[in-house]
Amino acid sequence: MTERERDATLRAFSGYGMKRAFNAIQADVNAALAPFDLRMVTFSALVMIVDNPGLRQSQLADFLAIEPPNLVLVIDELERRGLIARERAMDDRRAYALLVTPTGRRLHDAALAAVKAHEARMTAGLTDDEHALLIRALRRIEDNGGIDHESATLSGT
Repeated sequence: MTERERDATLRAFSGYGMKRAFNAIQADVNAALAPFDLRMVTFSALVMIVDNPGLRQSQLADFLAIEPPNLVLVIDELERRGLIARERAMDDRRAYALLVTPTGRRLHDAALAAVKAHEARMTAGLTDDEHALLIRALRRIEDNGGIDHESATLSGT
């Protein structure tokens, strides 16, 4: 009996399929980021800071769905490596704006190319339309995760 036959019941569930796919994705992206001494979370934070100069730590925590105390460790690591800088926000001296350094920009660009190659490996065999459908389906599932299940049950949705 093959592995796929042994867990056929579970493979009928999208969540189980996403978990299996994510395990494969995570292993491959970790290998792609290892030469840059980055992990998925540090790479994600760096990309968000590059794409959103002046982003505040609280905003970054929200965007990445990371608890603020855990994000502090990520920010500290990126800052210690000279990849980002924290500067006082001009409109709120209690808050810090996050900015990429030139070193951080160079590392971002190289790591982004490696992650794009990873993405191509993981989606090999999908047509452009299938890839776009996959992204839309994942976004829909994410959106559905925010539904108030009690209200949806009562309203019939």
